[in-house]
Amino acid sequence: LVGSEMCIRDRLMSVVIITGSSGLVGSEAVGFFCKKGFDVVGIDNNLRNFFFGSVGSTINIKKDLLKNNKNFSNYHTDVRNYQGLEKIFRKYKKNIALVIHCAAQPSHDYGKNFPNLDFNINAAGTLNMLELTKKYCSSSPFIFMSTNKVYGDNPNKLKLIEINKRWELKNNDKLFKGIDEKFSIDNCTHSFFGVSKTYADLIVQEYGKNIGLKTVSFRGGCITGPNHKGAKLHGFLSYLVKSSLSKKKYSLIGYKGKQVRDNIHSFDLINCFWEFYKKPKYGEVYNIGGGRFSNCSIIEALELVEKISNIKIKKKIIKENRIGDHIWYISNTSKFKRDYPKWKQKFDTKSIIAVSYTHLTLPTSDLV
Repeated sequence: LVGSEMCIRDRLMSVVIITGSSGLVGSEAVGFFCKKGFDVVGIDNNLRNFFFGSVGSTINIKKDLLKNNKNFSNYHTDVRNYQGLEKIFRKYKKNIALVIHCAAQPSHDYGKNFPNLDFNINAAGTLNMLELTKKYCSSSPFIFMSTNKVYGDNPNKLKLIEINKRWELKNNDKLFKGIDEKFSIDNCTHSFFGVSKTYADLIVQEYGKNIGLKTVSFRGGCITGPNHKGAKLHGFLSYLVKSSLSKKKYSLIGYKGKQVRDNIHSFDLINCFWEFYKKPKYGEVYNIGGGRFSNCSIIEALELVEKISNIKIKKKIIKENRIGDHIWYISNTSKFKRDYPKWKQKFDTKSIIAVSYTHLTLPTSDLV
């Protein structure tokens, strides 16, 4: 008992800094690490409201986090603002036990239309966080939320076959279990968002391999969860469930709606963070997503929504696909599972959609 009490006291003296703390992954991390007994410092200025309008605003999530977590505080600071960030790092210094960097400009379309803003947030903002981690808490693990878009459209060059409701690989294809970390990021079209995130991904690795920080880039597939503010330009499953239920119609952009995504719940993802925090590495990279355990095509996702909601959804197929969009992407998570065998997935695609549906249809007071 005495040992447990000492462990709790140590955590209460430790600070976890989380950027994008009101977003999907960030807010899940806030709740998780607050429950673990850490003091959590969020950095979030609700740029999603700027990107996507009020439908993407995370202000209510921030209010709920502050209300429900006494050991959480939030700074309305932009990750492009080095001086503003430094004030936070200087305040907590060696008490910083972990840095989780989730803040980003997340939209392909927005990145193409505003490339300078996209790069400054995703690339320069990440560099700011790394420099300050090196300066004030160099022994603390640094977790970066990267993306599978670092692979550009190279996955589209796979030997894909079209079947009834999805694109797929043959069972004997060497990548049938998913795309691993050795897959090439070169000689392809990335999207501007993909390029800015690729820089961030690589510089995070470099600060680990070259400088010796305990860094990791998690190349996420489609991430979702109860706090996902899905908008038209970002948030596949969240927006799909929300839009199809409210409008009873959904536009499938390109590839006949048969493009495949793997889906990971934010709860499962944060548990990856926890495992890395307990046993960090230097400049590591992991593909992390639903894998073969949790994936679907858009058509399959819509059918699940129809089955759960008992609502018929009108489907409109737009022939022209988005630049750099994946036809098929499933993460091979074998490397992470090998390095961290205690990690287990809890949510598959069906349960993720069921949770999203419940979250959208129940009164707020009924939600846990």
